[in-house]
Amino acid sequence: MSFYEQLQKLDWDDIRLSIYAKTAADVERALSKSRLDLDDFQALISPAAEPYLEQMAQRSVQLTRQRFGNTIQFYVPLYLSNMCSNICTYCGFSMHNKIRRTTLDMKQLNSEARAIKKMGFDHLLLVAGESERKVGMPYFRQVFNELKSQFSHLSLEVQPLEQADYEELKELGLDSVLVYQETYHPRTYAEHHIKGKKSDFKYRIETPDRLGKAGIHKMGLGALIGLDEWRTDCFHVAAHLDYLQKRYWKTKYSISFPRLRPCEGAFQPKSIMNDRQLVQLICAYRLFNPDVELSLSTRESEHFRDNVIPLGITTISAGSKTQPGGYSDDTEKALEQFEIDDDRSPSEMAELVKSMGLEVVWKDWDRSLTALK
Repeated sequence: MSFYEQLQKLDWDDIRLSIYAKTAADVERALSKSRLDLDDFQALISPAAEPYLEQMAQRSVQLTRQRFGNTIQFYVPLYLSNMCSNICTYCGFSMHNKIRRTTLDMKQLNSEARAIKKMGFDHLLLVAGESERKVGMPYFRQVFNELKSQFSHLSLEVQPLEQADYEELKELGLDSVLVYQETYHPRTYAEHHIKGKKSDFKYRIETPDRLGKAGIHKMGLGALIGLDEWRTDCFHVAAHLDYLQKRYWKTKYSISFPRLRPCEGAFQPKSIMNDRQLVQLICAYRLFNPDVELSLSTRESEHFRDNVIPLGITTISAGSKTQPGGYSDDTEKALEQFEIDDDRSPSEMAELVKSMGLEVVWKDWDRSLTALK
């Protein structure tokens, strides 16, 4: 049974009502337990849990340091292309937006890689718009052949691929894949994914199953916060994680919290999550699953990141550029997917993290730990 089949048994409205019906007693019961289930997670993301935020944060810090030590992992996104064959209402790369399109050639790719290496990074996230014809497997093969000897860890955030494609890319140096469902509400998903292969809800939601079967080392999950009611969407992320860990137990997992940011097209979020609520969500995920990696990007403000990093976050980006070629040539702002909010340099972020008593880790893991060379 795939998660798509399991999802058919989850009624969106029933879950939403259940979350909002949670009481202080439900929250206290969840906080008293060492192992939480999905019902406990509902309590911790409910409005009833908001007065317990300090208690949740203290426990989140304790669990994070116990599991991950005093470390924060750094990564950086490298945008390969802003070509896209989809029309999505919220995305700056959407095919209907009138922006100049470009895809890095191998010379430009290596220029970007050199600029990124100079900043200290050894963990690289490769990102591209979803254009299978222009940016598909032939292009990815070239990219991995160029980069696998330059970085210890390569992650991918592109269009969903077939299991055989993931297996091939794993042999070429792929370590982890991020694939956000955007929203787990099928009707809302259809409203925002109007044209292109991404409009296939079932194919996208079954991508983590294909990743698990392909033996990918780590996969990243998340909902795009703002497309639908955030508490219900984020419950579905937890349910998805719970399903995947039971089925693909050898795989590592991470969760991200992308809140919608200004972009080309001026999409307005349906559901607004304030900073305090995002802290609540981060702590709830940590209490629900002490082993999952929690990632926070430069979408968030300096002030917010400074205060929330110690509470449960294990991975952050720094110095990010969201346009192809942005590290070696930062003049083409019109190519950006979205605006970042924290534009501090990696060295500035490293000093901040050290001032918190934490150690910066510039790579996820080393390929020498496996048979892959």
